[in-house]
Amino acid sequence: MTSVLVVEDDAHMLEMILIVLSCEGYRVRGAVNGKEALVEMERSPADLVVLDVMMPIMDGWDLCHELRLLNPELPIIMITAKHETSQKVKGFGLGADDYLVKPFDPQELVVRMKAVLRRYRIAADKMVKLGSFKLDRLRGTVSDGNVNWNLPLKEFELLYQLASYPGQIFMRDQLIEAVWGFDHEGDERTVDVHIKRLRERFAAFTHLFRIVTVRGLGYRLETESHD
Repeated sequence: MTSVLVVEDDAHMLEMILIVLSCEGYRVRGAVNGKEALVEMERSPADLVVLDVMMPIMDGWDLCHELRLLNPELPIIMITAKHETSQKVKGFGLGADDYLVKPFDPQELVVRMKAVLRRYRIAADKMVKLGSFKLDRLRGTVSDGNVNWNLPLKEFELLYQLASYPGQIFMRDQLIEAVWGFDHEGDERTVDVHIKRLRERFAAFTHLFRIVTVRGLGYRLETESHD
């Protein structure tokens, strides 16, 4: 059973979320601020954390940062009363996987949680190979024998997404949703910039794999066996 820690200082909101998630079959716990949440995570780590931004003692920003230091692979969903784009950008910059603005339908939270967990589980279940390269989703590294490349997070996730389905064409908006989340406020050029960086980084290894532009559609990754 998936365990979820909900961090929310509003007692009524916390109770509502806990009841909904419990009815959906999740094992749930609550905390009213960031410091309490860290204690809970140390006592018994959760599989996913839903956290409010505005809280006393330790707010959601600081909590998200601390959780990412403790576990880079922990799924995190932020909730807040603020609608500003800058707030979403800050949340994603700190490592949140998704972002909900109050008031929201509890079922939307459930749907988003399932989507985030699905992405993590699909990724965690596989060690993707590209010729002699191995992409380790758990560690976020690319290795070739004894050499490791520690890529920036979004570059790795983009390469992992493409490498998980060699030969499949991904449109830019599909890659944005898979890597940055469907609430991402940037444009499609974000994908192009990261693709360019990946191509430059692995320019010497195009005999093993390469990222091909499919004009008018998007990108696909080709390997020795999918050329």
